[in-house]
Amino acid sequence: MAKYSEEFKLSIIKQMMPPQNKTVSILSKENGIAEQTLFKWKREAKAKGIVITDGEAQSEKWSTHDKFMIVVETASLNAAELSEYCRQKGLYVEQVESWRDACMQANGGVAEEASRLNKESKEKDKEIKKLQKELKRKEEALAETAALIVLRKKAQAIWGDDEEE
Repeated sequence: MAKYSEEFKLSIIKQMMPPQNKTVSILSKENGIAEQTLFKWKREAKAKGIVITDGEAQSEKWSTHDKFMIVVETASLNAAELSEYCRQKGLYVEQVESWRDACMQANGGVAEEASRLNKESKEKDKEIKKLQKELKRKEEALAETAALIVLRKKAQAIWGDDEEE
């Protein structure tokens, strides 16, 4: 098994990143390195926080994970640094800003959705309690009616039929 230097690995990883966006299969053929090895290097680089796309040239088709990683990576950059970053990666500043907005809206949307679901749940709980209370009242009324009917039949059996009057 060949041992590759960190510099060589980094140069291969950089080819997987924008603006080149070379796929693992292309790099494997070009450099004679097994695809499994390249995938391993890619996984390790992603684990270190390096943004590597999945070989997709069009940035709008990148995975949400890759876009999010770029948003995180650029969060602390000022306008000039962001412009330089985008030039190096083959991106537009507007793309990164729209991805940032989407991330922020996604988080807000989750909170709003959770709040709405919580409110609906409380309303349904109130409705259930109301229905259970009404059911209990009706069951008690039915039990009382049944007891009165039984008593009436017993009274008729003991004293005779009063309905003939």
